[in-house]
Amino acid sequence: MTFRLPLTALCAALLLAGCVSSEGLNPQGHAVDPATLKGEATFASDRLSPAQWPSADWWTRLGDPQLDGLIREALRDSPSLQEADARSRQADAAVLAADSNREPQIDASGGVTRSRLARPDDPLGQGDRYSTLRQFDVSGSYSFDLWGGQRAAWEAALGRARAGEVDRQAARLTLAADVTRAYNQLGLAYTNLDVAQQDLERTLGMLDLAQRRVSAGLDSDYQLQQTQSLEASSASAHTAAEQQVRSAQIRLAVLLGKGPDRGAEIPRPKLIAPAAVNLPAQLPAELVGRRPDLIAARWRVEAARKDIAASKTNFYPNLNLTVAAGSKAILGDALFGGPARFFNVGPALSLPIFDGGRRRADLASRDADYDLAVAQYNQTLVQALGDIADAITRQRSLEQQLVDQQRARDIAKSSFDIAMQRYGAGIGNYLDALTVEQQLLQADRQLASLQADRIDSGVLLMQALGGGFQPSTLPPAPAAATSH
Repeated sequence: MTFRLPLTALCAALLLAGCVSSEGLNPQGHAVDPATLKGEATFASDRLSPAQWPSADWWTRLGDPQLDGLIREALRDSPSLQEADARSRQADAAVLAADSNREPQIDASGGVTRSRLARPDDPLGQGDRYSTLRQFDVSGSYSFDLWGGQRAAWEAALGRARAGEVDRQAARLTLAADVTRAYNQLGLAYTNLDVAQQDLERTLGMLDLAQRRVSAGLDSDYQLQQTQSLEASSASAHTAAEQQVRSAQIRLAVLLGKGPDRGAEIPRPKLIAPAAVNLPAQLPAELVGRRPDLIAARWRVEAARKDIAASKTNFYPNLNLTVAAGSKAILGDALFGGPARFFNVGPALSLPIFDGGRRRADLASRDADYDLAVAQYNQTLVQALGDIADAITRQRSLEQQLVDQQRARDIAKSSFDIAMQRYGAGIGNYLDALTVEQQLLQADRQLASLQADRIDSGVLLMQALGGGFQPSTLPPAPAAATSH
């Protein structure tokens, strides 16, 4: 018995047997569950509030209207925000481009061609004749999105655009925090200048006293030279402190997007008050919806997931429809006549059979992109919680350090006063006076540094908690995005 398989069925079987496949290609990344990041012991001694998240204008709580004005100026003029805005608009344009691929494509063309016919091209066999070809046509095409690949590509672009918008908001938060910290450093520079001025005045007083004691024969020139050396060092430190003020002004001007002269116009900051912050009770569960860098990372995970979906559709058959209509005529008056008109329409089905592994390589690359996005999200989440914990532990330590340092400074000041009284009365040792003066200088500098650090840690905590950012739309949880 002989069986004959129809030729079309045989061809179909061969085609299906030879089709490229995505089998065995899957992403490996898994998002970290925030609930698994334990922090109860770290945050146990801090005040927790059900809704104690920073407000969008958190810097106003620091109590300095000048700082508020500087931040608003920076948000208006800083090139860093202009860069973030341009990147966001780039991503928006990519969304429009991806969406255009889902729509029909229609084009029109027309032209006039003047030709001289050679004898072989002349139907009459004469040659040396001229003809004018006039043509006009409209063509269109449409790709049927049978498997949702075009929509997935559009959704991927949309996810990246949303991430870009969140990045723009994150840039605003970072800029506000940077301006606040630079403003705080300017205040510290002025305080250090005050300390240097006080130290210079003390050493000048010691120098005057040493000169009088040498004149009275109570001290030697050696002790006078030591005091002169100390006064010269104090003068040098005062000059350096002045330069620190100028450098802090320039750094602040750069953040404002202005020239260095703008920094010199900024009046001395008053001592801004450290903001007291109660930690939200739902850390870290709610943190993923409050920090802009985390939300942007989540959108990029979602975009990478859609890229995989779009790439997988390249393994399936594709159906296109093409249409063209128009007219061609050699005689101008016949261009729109019946004989000159033409049209064609037809579907086109394509099926990938062999591509040398190109589609599998593309899908493998998309899988790796997804794994990378998930890893970056995980790192951002872990770092975010670490930022909060670090700021909190710093604040605890700084509070105690400030108490201890204030006490050390008071003792150093009292010791200096006593030493100078004894030295002036001729009953004290010069080296004792010199030693306690240096102790007082160090205590003043350390106290100023700790006060600035306390404010700085409060700003970092505000930033770590999201700076009052509230997204209009949240992406799907990354943990649910691992299944394709």
